[in-house]
Amino acid sequence: MKYLNFSLPSLVAAVAMLASPLAAQAEGTIRIAQQFGIAYLLLDVVQDQKLIEKHAKAQGLGEVEVEWNQISGATAMNEALLSGSLDVVSAGVPPMLTLWDRTKGRQNVKAISALGSLPNYLITNNPKVKTLKDFSDKDRIAVPAAGTGFQSRTLQIETAKQFGKDDFKRFDTISVSLPHPDATAALIAGGSEINSHFSSAPFYYQAMDANKAVHKVLSSYDILGGPATFNVLYTTQKFHDENPKTYKAFYAALKEAEQYVKADKARAAQLFIRAQKSKLPLDFVRKIIEDPENDFTVVPFRTAVYADELFKLGVLKNKAASWKDYFFDEAFAQGS
Repeated sequence: MKYLNFSLPSLVAAVAMLASPLAAQAEGTIRIAQQFGIAYLLLDVVQDQKLIEKHAKAQGLGEVEVEWNQISGATAMNEALLSGSLDVVSAGVPPMLTLWDRTKGRQNVKAISALGSLPNYLITNNPKVKTLKDFSDKDRIAVPAAGTGFQSRTLQIETAKQFGKDDFKRFDTISVSLPHPDATAALIAGGSEINSHFSSAPFYYQAMDANKAVHKVLSSYDILGGPATFNVLYTTQKFHDENPKTYKAFYAALKEAEQYVKADKARAAQLFIRAQKSKLPLDFVRKIIEDPENDFTVVPFRTAVYADELFKLGVLKNKAASWKDYFFDEAFAQGS
């Protein structure tokens, strides 16, 4: 699996390419990127079990070229997609919506599927912080992409509710961009400037198990009104339309991966450890996969909450009539 790095300044150049067509990839080739953590379990299954290759043959493609990459942070993901370096990227719902909004009528970026409904926890080792209102300018909240990623946008939605729309970026000033593994290590060790973390699985499980001072302040499920999609896969209209067989093979692979996980969660835990070369104990990973809060599904849930709330805050310029505006039609069977 490749690890790609993209600099933030070059995002400007990538955005400038919106108006110009990118070179088409040949049918039977797909370049995919995922981030870190168990939230990407379905992609681990797809890769490990070679499900794209399996379904490509069913589409009559024969041998298919699949390139896997791993990137940290939504900004880098979006930059890679816009620059044409990748065909399919993965990130939280808000970063996908941002790209859908900015490329509407041009590259027309849309979501392919969900990767699961999993909560993120805002956690802290500061004993004085029990609610959002207890954070001060002395605290530092680690997030993968400060101000723009899933965690920051989710926090902005809740901040607007509690402090008013005009102050929705209140906590951006104390947010720090840091990969989940590094933020987790900081919270476990203590004594760091980073004393809080808006964290995904398995990282909040690790932090709360390893340091009893670490506690939950709130969950993304609290903010969104219940179970909701965490991450999605997305691509451009060009890739979707010009690679119909490859796209169908990929979507079929994702659906089979969902069934694989739900059929045998113990087996899925073993696969995750093998695929990610993880040092996490098998029982610990299995506990996460079996946690009823976590649903590894391609079906989107409550994504419209993000679309509606971020439009109200002015983050999105285009109002979505429904979730179907920003998903490709293969996902229309069910979702929200």
